[in-house]
Amino acid sequence: MKVFIKKSVLETMLLNTQAYLEKKDLSQITSHVLLLTEESHFTLKATDYEIGLCYVTKEIKMVTQGNATANGKKLLDIVKSLKDDEIILETINDYLYIKQNSSKYKLPMLNPNDFPLFPSIDAKPKFNINSATLVHSIKKIAPAIDTNNPKFELNGSLINIKNNTINFVATDTKRLAMVKLEHETEDDFSLIIPRKAISEIQKLFLGENAEIVYDEHTLIATTPHCIFFTKLINGKFPDYERIIPKSKNFRLQLSRELMVESIKQIAIISNEIKITFKAEKIIFESLNDDNIEAKTEIDFKTGLDNDIFLAVNSRYMLDFLSHIESPTFTLGFNDSGLPFTLESDNFITIVMPIML
Repeated sequence: MKVFIKKSVLETMLLNTQAYLEKKDLSQITSHVLLLTEESHFTLKATDYEIGLCYVTKEIKMVTQGNATANGKKLLDIVKSLKDDEIILETINDYLYIKQNSSKYKLPMLNPNDFPLFPSIDAKPKFNINSATLVHSIKKIAPAIDTNNPKFELNGSLINIKNNTINFVATDTKRLAMVKLEHETEDDFSLIIPRKAISEIQKLFLGENAEIVYDEHTLIATTPHCIFFTKLINGKFPDYERIIPKSKNFRLQLSRELMVESIKQIAIISNEIKITFKAEKIIFESLNDDNIEAKTEIDFKTGLDNDIFLAVNSRYMLDFLSHIESPTFTLGFNDSGLPFTLESDNFITIVMPIML
């Protein structure tokens, strides 16, 4: 293989594949990227078996076809060090040479035939959604995905499609976040996408429409420039619809800006805060055992006859408020000790309060 490729093109491809590499055992083929040339295309692949990314570009000058592997991190470090000019990639006797002007590097290759195969797209059902809508929806619920939960299904996000709606759902057992989209669908199905894949999807598909195919084990998304795949989490996601309160005794329309400002003032001292809703104002106080206190209030006509308070982790409130576009949102609750809801357009978060 021998190709000429612009530094900027190769560097972008390598940067976007770093999250897909094996980092601990550098003897593994998955610590390498696979480089392929065929006809007028140059392809770069990376995978850790759980997720994978394939990038394709025509921005090359090909001298001879072939394939190669190289340690993905070392190759990126080399490319970063070079000038913004064309780079030559050439394989000679099981080594990949990287050349530019008077600079030359040599990296050992592993057998390209040992590189893991990517899953096939053929004969899988399709799932069509605008990429911007997909990324926007996932970004809202991502903070509620749990980490290292022994119930593996909670370490991912549920995509639940039924009755011409798509629900994106995540929960860490202390809160549940859901985005509901009205979307014409052919089949009902559910997928649980791992947290790491959710993070990468947000980076990949901004500005490009993706065609998504799936089966019970894998989800594959393709754009004109790349193919992404992730293995899915096997398991039964909690019955999230049962957790959503069917009715609320109280519903308050609140200012996003005023709530964010007040909560952040208290969060400087304590992540756990108490919010008291009075008839004419809302009081925010810190909750901690140290001899440190924080308190602020805003004038607001709640219309309540009796005081109601909520004790809550401020991060749950701020995660919701930082992902809404509307200047107002609705807070719904039944009693101080019961889960309460935060709602804006098609986005809802149900929060379990702190018991005092």
